[in-house]
Amino acid sequence: MKAFHEVRSYDSDFMVWHSNYENIGFLAHWHKEIELIYVRSGSCRLSITDVNFTAHAGDLAVCESGQIHYSDSHHMDNSLDFIIFDTSILGSLFENPHFVHPLVTKEELARYGLSDRLTGLIDTVSSELEEKKSYYQEVVISSLQTFWFLLKRFHPRTESSSVPDNRRTRMLADFQNLLSYIDDHYADNISLEYAAAGMNFSTGYFSKIFKKLMGINFVTYLNLVRVEHAVYELRNTEQKFTEIALNCGFNNIRTFNRVFKEITGCTPSEFLLLPDPDTYKRTYYNRRSEEQEFVKHDSLTLIKNFD
Repeated sequence: MKAFHEVRSYDSDFMVWHSNYENIGFLAHWHKEIELIYVRSGSCRLSITDVNFTAHAGDLAVCESGQIHYSDSHHMDNSLDFIIFDTSILGSLFENPHFVHPLVTKEELARYGLSDRLTGLIDTVSSELEEKKSYYQEVVISSLQTFWFLLKRFHPRTESSSVPDNRRTRMLADFQNLLSYIDDHYADNISLEYAAAGMNFSTGYFSKIFKKLMGINFVTYLNLVRVEHAVYELRNTEQKFTEIALNCGFNNIRTFNRVFKEITGCTPSEFLLLPDPDTYKRTYYNRRSEEQEFVKHDSLTLIKNFD
């Protein structure tokens, strides 16, 4: 189970997913798929890579492949539609469009002539994935491709020849590699100093960048990854708590119990007694997103000093 380099499971080899959620906040993560977030009602606060903004009813947020994103909107009254799809849906020559801004407002969608097309896309993807009638995959692919390429036609993009900061792009790629390393080596002794050295940053500068990108500090993030793996082992193995603690990178059972309860709201023993297997997830995301620091009017322009 990957924690925050999200590797999504699909019902089949057709890699398109849709769902609707209300009053949701989610932790910082990234994946290779494209994600469309449509605000059906209310509003939500989002951070996509280094842009923080509030999206309102009728707006669309676009998370391009590989972009780190999170939301701290679980306290806000909203209804959000999510469509996530693999880049292969758009063809073998896919490249990220590098939109100037990830938010496409309700007014912009209307100006582009895409408002009805977007709601139609959501309805089509939802119904086709549910009913799976003949040629449903072709219908979904056609709908996604048409909307995507029209959006690329109208919504401002950064010209690939003038992408301004290759150092910043390289840094973000290195950051993703670090997150993948943590996913694979969460049981190891990974210190703040070790992670900062891997990025060629001082610990202070690394901590500042990490908090801005992820909304939480490095130690909290590492503990989140470890606890999610512990949850998997609690559900799927017969190992003792002490063994699970050590397998997941905790030095002792006391630390494991304390961190587990801080994150999930219950002890490992209480967790095993939960009647609803998804209960912990709601607690997990709500408790952690409460601690995310959503930084308004602040971006990673400070990365300009990166060499």
